[in-house]
Formats: sequence, C-alpha cells, structure tokens
Amino acid sequence: MKEILFVCVENAGRSQMAEALFRKYAPAKFHATSAGTKPSLKVNPIVAQVMKEVGINIENQIPKSLSGEMLEDSTVAVNMGCMDKESCPALFVKDVLDWNIQDPKGKSIDEVRKIRDQIEIKVKELIKNLDR
Repeated sequence: MKEILFVCVENAGRSQMAEALFRKYAPAKFHATSAGTKPSLKVNPIVAQVMKEVGINIENQIPKSLSGEMLEDSTVAVNMGCMDKESCPALFVKDVLDWNIQDPKGKSIDEVRKIRDQIEIKVKELIKNLDR
C-alpha cells in the first residue's frame, strides 16, 4: 500500500482537507494521512463546514503531530504551503511536493471554499499521476 502524507503547520485546515479528499477519490491501494509541525487542538470549524458542503465530515478529526517516521514511511509527502525551514524543518529532510496552498486560518467562508476547490483539483491530479 502506498502511503500519502499531507503536511501543514497546524493540521487543522489544508492538510485535513487534502487527506479527506484523497480518501474520497483515491483507489484502495493508497492510504492517506495528514499531520502538522505545530498541530492545533481541533480542526478549523469553517474548514469542517465547507467540507460538509461536499459531503465529507471531518469535524471529529484530531490534528496530529508530524513525526520522522511518518515522513520515512510515506511514498509521497505533500507540503500544503509551509514555506520556511523554521516552521517546517522536517519537510526539508526529503523531497516533497510543494503545493503552496494558502492557509484558510482567519479567512472568510467564501475564501475557504476556493481553497477547498483548489485542493480538490490538486488531489485529483496527484491521484492521476500516482495511478500511472
């Protein structure tokens, strides 16, 4: 089974959306997880709301802390947009895909919907490339 890891700082928004969308669209031979370098206590409520709009409930997801083992075990690691070594030092240990997705924290619901839709497009592209 191929492990796909989505990483951001708090694991409360972007990486949670990516994990949930990947699970929705990917074939069974893939397993997705997400983590953060400085995890929040809970998923961003606006993120949970916009995911519910597309039929995915992530309200009960708990942000997880990124570990070296997660990085080692991943077939593909995706950096959601954490750009500097200070907040994401572990991401510079191995090659990762960098999606440069804007953080939904503090954004309006319309902006978070756009971020969700951008992540959905990227996830579908990733699945297509992995399935080749």
